[in-house]
Amino acid sequence: MSKRNNCQPLNILHILRAPVGGLFRHVQDLALEQASRGHRVGILADSNSSDGLTSQKLDHLNKHLALGVFLFPMDRAPALADLKVIKEVGRLCSQHGIDVLHGHGAKGGLYARLGALSPSNLFHKAKAPKRFYTPHGGSLHYSDHFLKGMMYMSIEMVLDRLSDGLIFESQFARTTYEEGLGRPKSKTRIIANGLRNTDFKVIAPDDTAAEFLFIGELRRLKGVDLLLRSLARLEGDPAPNLLIVGDGPDRKEFEQLAEELDLRDRVEFGGVMPASLAFSKGKILVLPSRAESLPYVALEAAAANRPLIATRVGGVPEIVWGTDTTLVAPNNVGALSHAMENALEDFAQTRARAERLRKSVSNRFTVRAMTSAVLEFYQEALANREPAIH
Repeated sequence: MSKRNNCQPLNILHILRAPVGGLFRHVQDLALEQASRGHRVGILADSNSSDGLTSQKLDHLNKHLALGVFLFPMDRAPALADLKVIKEVGRLCSQHGIDVLHGHGAKGGLYARLGALSPSNLFHKAKAPKRFYTPHGGSLHYSDHFLKGMMYMSIEMVLDRLSDGLIFESQFARTTYEEGLGRPKSKTRIIANGLRNTDFKVIAPDDTAAEFLFIGELRRLKGVDLLLRSLARLEGDPAPNLLIVGDGPDRKEFEQLAEELDLRDRVEFGGVMPASLAFSKGKILVLPSRAESLPYVALEAAAANRPLIATRVGGVPEIVWGTDTTLVAPNNVGALSHAMENALEDFAQTRARAERLRKSVSNRFTVRAMTSAVLEFYQEALANREPAIH
């Protein structure tokens, strides 16, 4: 760790839109670990986005972060209201003497990089905060062959010139970025998400656990419809069950599909709950995503010794790299149902693979290593506090 990180605490503001899901988990872990190392950290997030656990998590952060938590209305799509948030970021920079603005996700990245252009920062360039951006998927999920994708990619190209550093959580994310926009003008690092020591606790399924478990946002991108159709193909006496944990915009669609597939007695929509509790209620985690970045839930499942069936998308191959956990082709109901059937037929071997994956993940994905790498990247930019506008 650099001398500055040890002796001169930084004022760091993390910015994201929705304080839910894996992106929020990443920000929580990073912010709390930075705070434990003596830095003054704050979080700015959307006041309108939440799930059943958001308030509890925000309260915990507010108690442990020196700068606290700031909530402000944010729209998911580009809107004139973004100007108000950008102004708020500038105000917070001036009020708290922010050294580092770190945006997460497309909206967080927008606010972090434009918010640093407040008049006070432009007049005092030597004190202007350094701007970092972690995409977390976001606009990278849109194809550049479609109008919306082209719009998002164009915005990203402009914002790249206002960045002091881009942090990708996987090689996949960096490759996708470069394929869409070309090589970034700003410096980049690949810094994988990490897990806490407390995550590496084996969680045994309880006596009433479902054979299969899904945890995530309920939208088509996550492939819940594919999972339901795959489950409908599986037979048995009794036939295997599925617990779906989470909420999202397509929940009603998935509930209706479960009815149409005559899965009423085999599928439970359990709502939002902590992953540790969900793991006790399902034997095998299934991630049938059509697209991903580096899903935290896959890392959490591995840490809890939960067998994993996942599609070969995004950074998932990087999670299982070097192990015998195999992945399934995306958008393929037949392949997914076959993998689910095989996992049940030889469950002893399925559990043995999970143990090997757990060991691998424990050696490669830690919050401590993640935070050290991020702070070192900040330090490189802070060593020469000239504005990053080209």
